[in-house]
Amino acid sequence: MRIFQRDPLPDGVQLQRGEKVLSRAVADDGRVLVATRDALHLGSVSEDSARRIDWEQVETADWDGETSTFRVTEVGRWGEQRPVHVFVLDDARVFLELVHDRVTASIVIQRHVAVPNGTLRVIARRAPHGESRILWLYEYDEGVDPEDPEVQAAAEQALTLAKADVGLG
Repeated sequence: MRIFQRDPLPDGVQLQRGEKVLSRAVADDGRVLVATRDALHLGSVSEDSARRIDWEQVETADWDGETSTFRVTEVGRWGEQRPVHVFVLDDARVFLELVHDRVTASIVIQRHVAVPNGTLRVIARRAPHGESRILWLYEYDEGVDPEDPEVQAAAEQALTLAKADVGLG
């Protein structure tokens, strides 16, 4: 007789070696979301549409308590459509806290810089376990033109300073 029995993983979810389930939540459509130390796994009704998103690739994970809606937006490239995943969850407090902690742990540094028509942010992300390279990103406010030479110069200067602050300058 087994004392501890694990719930089976959802269809299509395959954990990497050493990866363990820390929390899970079930969406109203039956999809199971699995959080590990390294990634958010989005289960599915078929193996083809299951998805693994490393924490450093999660741009935002937002919760709307009024509608019980959990929205995950992946990191993307400027001007391109970013993948967005939306789930309605019931009683997912522990799961949501873990997601918040994992996404926050992936941010190494974030700098806001004033530029014409708004601000840009230089963001350094790394897997929460810290064993991967740093991913450097720019986020621009609506209305900021990344092709503007002033914006590009400010972005390059901010990136140089941020790298120096984390010992990579």
